[in-house]
Amino acid sequence: MPMPSYVKPRWLRDLLRFLPLKSQFVLSGNVRDLQACEVAPGTVTAQPLIRALADELRQAGYAQLVVWDPVGGFRVAEALGAPATSGEETLRRLGLMPVDGAAPGGLDVLAATVERLVALDGEPIGLVVDFASRLAVRTESLSAAEHALFTRALVLAHAVAPRPAGEQRRPFFNTVLWVVDKEGDLPDWLLIDNPRLRHIPVPKPDSAARQALAAALLRGVPGSQQASSDVAADAARAFVEGCEGLLLADMNAIATLARVEQVPIEKMADAVRRYKVGVTEDPWLLIDRDKIRNANAVIRRRVKGQAHAVTHMLDLIKRAMTGVGSQRKGSRPRGVAFLAGPTGVGKTELAKTITSLLFGEESAYIRFDMSEFSAEHADQRLIGAPPGYVGYDVGGELTNAIRERPFSVVLFDEIEKAHPRILDKFLQILDDGVLTSGRGDRVYFSEALIVFTSNLGIYREDETGKRVANVLPTDAFADMQAKVLHEIQRHFKLVLNRPEILNRIGENIIVFDFIRDDVGEEIFEQMVRSVLDDIGMQGIAVALSDEAKDQLRQRCLSDLSNGGRGIRNQLETHLINPLARGLFDQDAKAGDAFSVEATASGEPQLRRR
Repeated sequence: MPMPSYVKPRWLRDLLRFLPLKSQFVLSGNVRDLQACEVAPGTVTAQPLIRALADELRQAGYAQLVVWDPVGGFRVAEALGAPATSGEETLRRLGLMPVDGAAPGGLDVLAATVERLVALDGEPIGLVVDFASRLAVRTESLSAAEHALFTRALVLAHAVAPRPAGEQRRPFFNTVLWVVDKEGDLPDWLLIDNPRLRHIPVPKPDSAARQALAAALLRGVPGSQQASSDVAADAARAFVEGCEGLLLADMNAIATLARVEQVPIEKMADAVRRYKVGVTEDPWLLIDRDKIRNANAVIRRRVKGQAHAVTHMLDLIKRAMTGVGSQRKGSRPRGVAFLAGPTGVGKTELAKTITSLLFGEESAYIRFDMSEFSAEHADQRLIGAPPGYVGYDVGGELTNAIRERPFSVVLFDEIEKAHPRILDKFLQILDDGVLTSGRGDRVYFSEALIVFTSNLGIYREDETGKRVANVLPTDAFADMQAKVLHEIQRHFKLVLNRPEILNRIGENIIVFDFIRDDVGEEIFEQMVRSVLDDIGMQGIAVALSDEAKDQLRQRCLSDLSNGGRGIRNQLETHLINPLARGLFDQDAKAGDAFSVEATASGEPQLRRR
């Protein structure tokens, strides 16, 4: 596999260019990550920031790079080509007393050493103040020692003058580099309007940095030495694309994981998945294919009259299992479905049934009632509060749930009731399969099936703003489907101004039909049978007379606007409640038998047989 040409990252080029011009630098951002470095022509490897700085400054003409941190004090960083015995001598020249290559020292010693450093003769020397974010407890109220350190650094930055060094006699300073998490971790008066100090952000690795490092990391992966050039190129491509948004340290860890768990080079995408999700097994591969192959009949026993919706949903499941057209780049979710239609027609029931088929239990799905997230700041419940706010340490309900159960069906019920600001979070999930929690953790949805349910399109606003029915049970399904889809598109495009959400869902908007008369009859028969079977499990036999059943059927099926849920409500009122009352009053026991007879008023009457 050909090695991509190495190009130094922009932040490093910026630093080297300004070394003759600035006496102090502040490096912030991705400073705890590994850096891609060319240690020899054509050989790129990952090194910590300090080692990368030591090598680059050594090549630029610096004799040594001294490093200070709050715990270890002073030491000299190793660099390519640096004499092995010169470190302690450099520390002594700075007035320090090294023991085994290190010299302890707190803020006072650091302040004095900075002053000695900038005035030191000879070849240029750099000083890295590592973990400088931990120097001050609060930058707006510094202690005496903290204030003295930063004041001395500020004065020295303006007082020191460059001097010629090296064969070309280029101007150089004895440079001080502050390594911080973010720029605001140092006092503003040290940074702002300081012409002798330059702030250089260190960004997260881009695609070029990942590509430069991928080939080197893949050398130790099982099968890499025997792999053809095409296989190696495909593995590198999958490695680079799968690690989008990750650090180089994460890439190094993934390569190590592949070596430890013997993941072959042609399955680098699987190694990336294992690292992101945190589990070795892929439950999607463990799903019984025969169960899914025969799932159509199973689902239709629970979800009546929605054959097209069941077929579409099963197609999504089969795509998720086979990976056909999945475009795993960006770690998008396994599948996304938007279930729309009237209330009580089986949208949530379908999600539960699919969950039971996939993971063996109906309760394995993660459900969020989006009517609870109608407030503007309700997104903090999902992803967690930002730093400094109450609940920051708890995390978000959604991010915590996915971290615990990455293989799951995530159901967002009644999505239209959520605040539009929350819908923006779904863009990240649908696009990249990732959501950043309030604590800054990246949570991956790449192994989840996302299901939205909505009643959008059933009602609309007329010209006067009045809420009117958009579809009626008497409409043909094709007409109803067209009207619902049109209203959903209008809502997202014109009302919410978020057409991009629909674009991410694509053609996976599944419209459910009304419960028609024939389907209502099936649901009624199934519910009645279920009630009587439940009582029969207690050893009590109950039979419905034809007259009682006909009257009950008429009551339950007279209005199907509320779907199966409406049938259930009528059944509770006119059968379950009177039946429970009668069994209680007659002290029914196992072995008893009863019949339900209709009375003139239609109220069923329980009689012992």
